[in-house]
Amino acid sequence: MAGSPDKKPLTKRLVIGMSGASGAAYGIRLLEACRELGIESHLVMTGPAEMTIGYETSLNPKAVAAKADYTYGVDDIAAPISSGGFKTMGMIVAPCSVKAMSEIATGVTTTLLTRAADVCLKERRTLVLMVRETPLHLGHLRNLTALAEMGAVILPPVPAFYAAPRTLEDIVDQTVGRSLDLFGYDWPDVKRWGENIAKSKRKPKGAR
Repeated sequence: MAGSPDKKPLTKRLVIGMSGASGAAYGIRLLEACRELGIESHLVMTGPAEMTIGYETSLNPKAVAAKADYTYGVDDIAAPISSGGFKTMGMIVAPCSVKAMSEIATGVTTTLLTRAADVCLKERRTLVLMVRETPLHLGHLRNLTALAEMGAVILPPVPAFYAAPRTLEDIVDQTVGRSLDLFGYDWPDVKRWGENIAKSKRKPKGAR
């Protein structure tokens, strides 16, 4: 649904950016998780992200946009999420390309996606970047360091094999859930280390 949302007091709003790295499933599943948790989602996708959706999924960009509460064009610099006066909990860029990451790190933002991320940094809101690139060269690492120093959370979508994933969907859900942890949301599809000791392979202290 496009357009300007009604004004509300502090609400459960989350900005979701999808850029042109591999891993469109992360952004799509994040939108679905927001709906399950009652979080108002504000989506912006880059052109390369829309291409990646076509390559990697059975959906088209319009179907992905329909999963969000509000969707904005990547060049719509007048969108609400471009202003710090529009209150949100923060933003997750999933996936985050090196280009998007580099723009955010330098503050030279050319799209609504990177502008919205810059807003989160300047307003001291939580910004989570699912950076999708490997291997990383020194320029990448320096930009990531700068972002961490500015307060961004760098969350590469690394599989958690302790969760015993059986499908790609399990791997995606684990990372999506961990990103939502950073905003205080406990999504039930996350398997957490050590929370079910009875089923773990660890022995109680003193046991043989």
